[in-house]
Amino acid sequence: YYSTSTPRREKAPLRPPTYYELFPATLTSGPPPDGPFTIDARELRKEFLKLQAQAHPDRHQGENKARAEGTSALINEAYKTLQNPLLRAQYLLSLRGINVAEDETARVEDPELLMQVLEMREDIEAAEEEADLAPMKEANDTKIEASVKVIEDAFKADDMMAAKEEAVKLRYWINVKESLDGWEKGKPVLLVH
Repeated sequence: YYSTSTPRREKAPLRPPTYYELFPATLTSGPPPDGPFTIDARELRKEFLKLQAQAHPDRHQGENKARAEGTSALINEAYKTLQNPLLRAQYLLSLRGINVAEDETARVEDPELLMQVLEMREDIEAAEEEADLAPMKEANDTKIEASVKVIEDAFKADDMMAAKEEAVKLRYWINVKESLDGWEKGKPVLLVH
């Protein structure tokens, strides 16, 4: 018995779209190194709102409603991730098989950085009023900006190890920022790594 039909090709399994592919108008060049690490937050938000208006589950019926719920959740997660430099760096690294978001062994071996973080923690705890935090916030924001720049340069150079190392450092500065933002007089400061 011979078949005259052509053999069927196996279809490649569908992979979910990357977060960058969900925002084609804003992220036209895709993820680094082809596209920039820094994202225009305004444009991203505009595209996010447009996509959510199209995908909102209330605009769909039956089976399409369930699909719209999944699409809407994916768009929300992508937006949350892409608008935050630390989450974006962790996501980009995960696309390359490097997981720093959940890797508890991804710690900094830089004693100077660790001392700076401990000193910031002590200074935050010693603050008597919110005004005492202003210079600390400014200094920490400068550290965050510098760290983001190092990450941007690393992704541009396609240097994943440098990006990973700096993403771990950025995580420390973001934790300091969260401690500064959540400050209450007399409340102990817990810097979670």
